[in-house]
Amino acid sequence: ATDCAAVAFFMPLSVDFGSKSSFMRVLPFFLLFFCSSFLFASEERFTHLGKEFRVFRAQPEHVRLVWKNNHSKPLLSFRAAYRALEREGQKVAMLMNGGIFEPRQIPSGFYVEKGKIQNPLNLAAGKGNFFLQPNAIFYLKKEGEKLIAGVVESKSLSRWNREEKAKLWYAVQSGPALLLDGEKHPTFNRDSKSELLRNGVGVNEKGEVIFVIVANRESDCNLWTFADCFRALGCENALFLDGDISQMVSDPTSLTKSNRFATMFGVVEGRSNEDS
Repeated sequence: ATDCAAVAFFMPLSVDFGSKSSFMRVLPFFLLFFCSSFLFASEERFTHLGKEFRVFRAQPEHVRLVWKNNHSKPLLSFRAAYRALEREGQKVAMLMNGGIFEPRQIPSGFYVEKGKIQNPLNLAAGKGNFFLQPNAIFYLKKEGEKLIAGVVESKSLSRWNREEKAKLWYAVQSGPALLLDGEKHPTFNRDSKSELLRNGVGVNEKGEVIFVIVANRESDCNLWTFADCFRALGCENALFLDGDISQMVSDPTSLTKSNRFATMFGVVEGRSNEDS
């Protein structure tokens, strides 16, 4: 989030603006310059219950989801995702893998990109994290000119009316849900010994999108601890994305290497014409 309080500490005290009106004319330029420095703070380190996590916060309007290139082929890598976003005129601040996927890099469930449903809702039963019910969907929906972030149980989204579904701009389904209305998934066990690398996404009380990934292998954690981390970060709703292949890169470049993924998140510093 923008931290403009720091402006006062950077304002040169020796500047002679001549008059109050002169000061008021230049003040917006000072604010624009200094506030922009804080809009995309570097990632944070957050320690919770003895485990260390990497955290990246973003306003909803700066979050993107990507899957395929212009030839309808999966992008597969952070390198390709970076280039795709760069071609749209975006400056990429962060990349992270999206939800669980099937062979040939096909999302396991619901996926929406720029208002178009590209993969259907999956309410089937099955084995593995994705099918651990309830699973959920992270979404960004349009409300006027704003994007609103949320996490909703998959079965609940199936009951949305046509008008509400039409507002979806980005969405990805994964599982299990980590938090729904502040409550952890009912199957999570605080004492579970299944400690692994994990990443996820949530929405805090300010409406910010919160991306979290385990910081190192010494901090591998179980799902109860991972969900509790999101709650400690002020989220009431959060979604597990994936496990041991997960990666997050701040300040990526066109040469950034990664594992092979299906959907990927990007946090960007600008808005393309398509998103306005």
